Amino acid sequence: HNVLLLTLSCLLKLNEDPTVHGVALHLSENAYSNKILNAVKPEKDVDGVSDVNLGRLVRGDTYNCSISPTASAVMELLEKLVKTVDGKKVLLVGTCGPLEASLQCLLQRKGAMTMSCQWKTQQLQSKVNIFLSSMVGTIHRSPHTTVRNCLHLLGHRITCTFMTEHARLCLHCFQVWFRRNSSSTRDSMDNRLWITPTPLGEGKSTVTIGLVQALTAHLNVNSFACLRQPSQGPTFGVKGGAAGGGYAQVIPMEEFNLHLTGDIHAITAANNLLAAAVDARILHESTQSDKALYNRLVPVVNGVREFSSIQLARLKRLGINKTDPGTLTADEISKFVRLDIDPSTITWQRVLDTNDRFLRKITIGQANTEKGFFRQAQFDIAVASEIMAILALTTSLADMKERLGKMVVANDKNGQPVTAEDLGVTGALAVLMKDAIKPTLMQTLEGTPVFVHAGPFANIAHGNSSVLADKIALKLVGEGGFVVTEAGFGADIGMEKFFNIKCRTSGLVPSVVVLVATVRALKMHGGGPNVTAGAPLKKEYTEENLQLVADGCCNLQKQIQIAQLFGVPVVVALNVFKTDSHAEVDLVCEIAKQSGAFDAVPCNHWSAGGRGAVELAQAVRKAASQENSFKYLYNLELPIIEKIRIIAQKVYGAEDIELSPVAQSQISRYSKQGFGNLPICMAKTHLSLSHQPERKGVPTGFILPISDVRASIGAGFIYPLVGTMSTMPGLPTRPCFYDIDLDPDTEQVKGLF
Repeated sequence: HNVLLLTLSCLLKLNEDPTVHGVALHLSENAYSNKILNAVKPEKDVDGVSDVNLGRLVRGDTYNCSISPTASAVMELLEKLVKTVDGKKVLLVGTCGPLEASLQCLLQRKGAMTMSCQWKTQQLQSKVNIFLSSMVGTIHRSPHTTVRNCLHLLGHRITCTFMTEHARLCLHCFQVWFRRNSSSTRDSMDNRLWITPTPLGEGKSTVTIGLVQALTAHLNVNSFACLRQPSQGPTFGVKGGAAGGGYAQVIPMEEFNLHLTGDIHAITAANNLLAAAVDARILHESTQSDKALYNRLVPVVNGVREFSSIQLARLKRLGINKTDPGTLTADEISKFVRLDIDPSTITWQRVLDTNDRFLRKITIGQANTEKGFFRQAQFDIAVASEIMAILALTTSLADMKERLGKMVVANDKNGQPVTAEDLGVTGALAVLMKDAIKPTLMQTLEGTPVFVHAGPFANIAHGNSSVLADKIALKLVGEGGFVVTEAGFGADIGMEKFFNIKCRTSGLVPSVVVLVATVRALKMHGGGPNVTAGAPLKKEYTEENLQLVADGCCNLQKQIQIAQLFGVPVVVALNVFKTDSHAEVDLVCEIAKQSGAFDAVPCNHWSAGGRGAVELAQAVRKAASQENSFKYLYNLELPIIEKIRIIAQKVYGAEDIELSPVAQSQISRYSKQGFGNLPICMAKTHLSLSHQPERKGVPTGFILPISDVRASIGAGFIYPLVGTMSTMPGLPTRPCFYDIDLDPDTEQVKGLF
């Protein structure tokens, strides 16, 4: 009785809450009653369980009623499997209540004859066989549909659910997992990365997906994958998409690799709004008097002049404790209206999510309307934006808004930082990013859940999926569950930044590192010929060559050593290709274990799905149970130069670092401005442990050149640029877009991978 009253009270509050647009009921079977089912307002009844919605459905008023998403998904799937259900016999097994009524009504309106029974019905198998054969003949399965028995997720409540379209399946998956695990707190976290890769990539995303499929679909262990959203730069450039491959994919792959929910577009819009605000402010300050600026910044509206909230905050930072615009002195007005940005110190660049080398250096402001104010500028790729880094590191809307306001765009003529907050644009940026902060829930081919959120590159940013996605996933998997979160490229880049930046921000500690290796990459590090995207592989990579593999394992050994610097156990996942020989695979695994890896396991998830990564999943579970002595690489209190030197020497193997005059000047400026205690995010090539992409294996004795140093104050790190590292990639001679096409009849995307 108390549960009923509590539920009804909660529903009544939700009915009246204008911020709640829909209510889905997920209660135990004995908790359902007509009172509860009809307590939800019909317009908020997502599952169509109320008498009002069911009545409208029965009368055929489908336009004005809510229909069960599960029932709608079943109908959609049936329409894809068979041309028509008209005249067919359909047996509904294990359904009851509103869902059963909805399905029967929808099927009968399509001309089908329906019958229902429960799972305990005697001779169920024969009934199912008879009805399925008469209805569709052969049931087949495609990567875009899932037939799922949720017995292992729902305990005694057995539901056989047909789902199609990722949004519906993801909603269902999220509800089921959340209901089961929301009270659990203990967890395991698996951080996954590459050895130093070839330009083709070594299957890091594929291993992630294969691992969670093995854990959940084959070992019945709760798991969640947390992936970054792919940039359209590599998708249409060299590397292609990042949805995995073969039987270890995130689906729908096309949407995953393209716009998805538009997060990167939101980042692009926010970033470029701020860039436009910087240049516009410089122009207006250079062409207007203090009085004219003040009249425009604080206009009289309907006879009243008022400061906006963000302007009041700026006054407070300036030490002007006034709220009436009419009481400011001339000196106070001048301080308020003039940011005095020094154009030569602008570090905020425009961004675009396309590889375009011709935007690496441009001149802006050449039109006559800009009154002679022009300057050299550049475009970065969108995922290199500080706003992307903030999205990946933030913990809430309030935290994100605060970080956005702290972003430093330039210095003023007195050498003080100018921020987005000073420009008055923080609130607008937060509005553009308010939906992007929400992770997107998707699924693997085997129905295991995946969070897709944020997408910073690891070579020119910190290269990890979002803290929010990790934390939500950890809550959902519960005790004994695993969250597999990716870190871009090798241990020298993605993993180092994961530990020193992401773990500091989130407070999370990984249980195990999964290091992805391939025979192909090891042969390259052993002295094999260059690997070029789009060109056929040389015979050294397609024929057995144990000497090349053995020589190249020095890179694998170095990557293991880097992980051991942080005190976390390492499992090597050898992503097996069809051209790899058994002897090569055995050799790599043996050397990896001799080099300190907890275990080294060959994986065949590309061809066998989760079944091909079961051994890896078992090794990860064992490694995660080991004692963990995690530690950071450096103390934040150290000077910026010392932190850079520690990374260069201990991680990359450099003899020392060399700072350009520009880099030295920037470090001095950031230290004086109070930013010296931030972690370091090195922008370095991913194709070598050194700064030179052509140097494979384990280079030693080199001096690491630091050409420039920038600050992402909102994200919370200093990032040095190593050598000639560019923040805008270029297109190759033969980009991936040559193979991408659209079938105008079926709207099927072809050529994405």
